[in-house]
Amino acid sequence: MNELKISIDNVNPAVLWGPNNDHFEIIKKQYPKLKLVARGSELKVLGDDHELAVFDEKFTHLLNHVEKFENLNITDLERILGSRATIHPVSEPVNDKSTTGEVLVFGPNGILVKARTANQKRMVSGIDKNDILFAIGPAGTGKTYTAVALAVRALKNKEIKRIILTRPAVEAGENLGFLPGDLKEKIDPYLRPLYDALDDMIPAEKLKVYLENRTIEIAPLAFMRGRTLDNCFVILDEAQNATDMQLKMFLTRMGPSAKFIVTGDVTQIDLPKKQQSGLHTALRILTDIKGIELIYLTGEDVVRHKLVKRILEAYGDIQ
Repeated sequence: MNELKISIDNVNPAVLWGPNNDHFEIIKKQYPKLKLVARGSELKVLGDDHELAVFDEKFTHLLNHVEKFENLNITDLERILGSRATIHPVSEPVNDKSTTGEVLVFGPNGILVKARTANQKRMVSGIDKNDILFAIGPAGTGKTYTAVALAVRALKNKEIKRIILTRPAVEAGENLGFLPGDLKEKIDPYLRPLYDALDDMIPAEKLKVYLENRTIEIAPLAFMRGRTLDNCFVILDEAQNATDMQLKMFLTRMGPSAKFIVTGDVTQIDLPKKQQSGLHTALRILTDIKGIELIYLTGEDVVRHKLVKRILEAYGDIQ
């Protein structure tokens, strides 16, 4: 019996082996004549020369796929291994409607990020068909989380080169000078929800690199002025707190090879009472423009605690 050692240093083992090591179990079942031992960043394989040679070729293709796309699902395994995998991971119940959507991102520690409701799935198909998408809905409907997942998927698939996430820092009037600390310390509290979403989708070390080299940029809306945003996926979150001029400024930053998603909740406007939300205007005047899709999420799309839906219903008549 001979031994083959394969380094998996260049891939995320959580993606390669799958949630609960489901992928690893599938691979072992496909090669019953081999003994596979995974330890840290190395896979040790024991068997005869012919079986090892076949395995080495297939597994190299598998590693190349994971390194390129940072994504692996059962269909990929079937295609790369050359035969159908016959088990379903316990973490993806076939009949559970909350998990029937396409996996958008395989996050750290086996986290599967999916579109879990009908309108979230409409967001997925909508951005595939259009370059600008508005996702409007109340708190807890997953509009921001789904938008970030779509951006991360596009980056991992090398469809774009950068992700830009922005929000109006309306609580500070976008005049942050009176707050303590440097610029980053001043604006980070307003952008924290975007960081939280990214934490679920990208390993910490890789995210740190992306932020340092500006592959992923998170900044207040005011910082978008004067720029041309091209070959990137751009998300404007909390757009109900942008004025008419701010939202017009943002939308006209769009380069020829960009995707824009605008999310907002028209029931939670934090602008001064005499100032109109630019989101209301945009939803009225952009409705019939080809290439722009508007999706309205509702209480049925709430994916937070079940009480969130009831709270939204209770506040329904209070604006």
